[in-house]
Amino acid sequence: MTHPLQTKEWGEFRKEWGNEIEFAQDNLIIFSKIPYTNFKIGTVMKGPNIARSDLATFRKIGQNNNAIFIKFEPNVLHDQKLVSKYKQSLAGFAGKKMGLIEGKRLFTPTSFWIDLTPSEEDLMKSFSSKTRYNIRLAQKHGVEIKIDDSDKAFEKYLELTTETNKRQGFYSHTPRYHKLMWKYLKTKIAHLMTATYNDEVISTWILFAHDGFLYYPYGASTDKHKEVMANNLMMWEAIKFGKKLGLTTFDLWGREEGKGFTKFKEGYNPKVVEFVGSWDLIINKPLYYLYRTLEKIRWFILRLR
Repeated sequence: MTHPLQTKEWGEFRKEWGNEIEFAQDNLIIFSKIPYTNFKIGTVMKGPNIARSDLATFRKIGQNNNAIFIKFEPNVLHDQKLVSKYKQSLAGFAGKKMGLIEGKRLFTPTSFWIDLTPSEEDLMKSFSSKTRYNIRLAQKHGVEIKIDDSDKAFEKYLELTTETNKRQGFYSHTPRYHKLMWKYLKTKIAHLMTATYNDEVISTWILFAHDGFLYYPYGASTDKHKEVMANNLMMWEAIKFGKKLGLTTFDLWGREEGKGFTKFKEGYNPKVVEFVGSWDLIINKPLYYLYRTLEKIRWFILRLR
């Protein structure tokens, strides 16, 4: 399966955003410049399995783009034999120890998948009793859920995203980032779902539909009217939307232990899946380890703030 972050549309979006991109060996490589330097970092997010035979090609591409490393986070489920192969590539790369090394993750190690193939009745029965109650409560309150890809709905999404980020203290993408993403993915891959209560849009979700999977990458809501449980009904309607499109799996885009939204997702009886991890192809060894050190210092300072 091809992940939305590996599509031509995502590449075109990131190119207009300011990145350099290159497709190689069925991978979309996105190069980002390191501020105040001439060096770059390459990323291959949610690509296929990393073939050892392709490492020389990727390394050459990295050198041509002045990258100090290329980070891979394959959209491949965890397999210990595969992890061992990745680790062996480090020692086996022309004897120079310039192969793959475990890196800092950009995505969570695990995610939730919901099987969309059972009937709506069987899916509803599989949810927790609290989740089923909250869905009925939102329906009783008259919360209206719909797919609305209009410009007006998207402006509301941006407004609620800003509000949510301020309320929860997130480091998030800028409105321009979201606008460019929407420009290239709208209706082809991305759809906007809204929840309306008393004629006011109180929650908005971006959904990706691609290659048999539904994804939930972005969501934002107002702090008002929490009592109507709009997001519980949103999730149920998103599941029904995925079934309507003939998709087989709903990837809830990440899982973090102990977080409130993780507990919310657990109410829908998803399967926990683990991915093969984050792997860095070292191209410039001294600068790679310097970068890793500076990155740790940067995140330490950000957490202090």
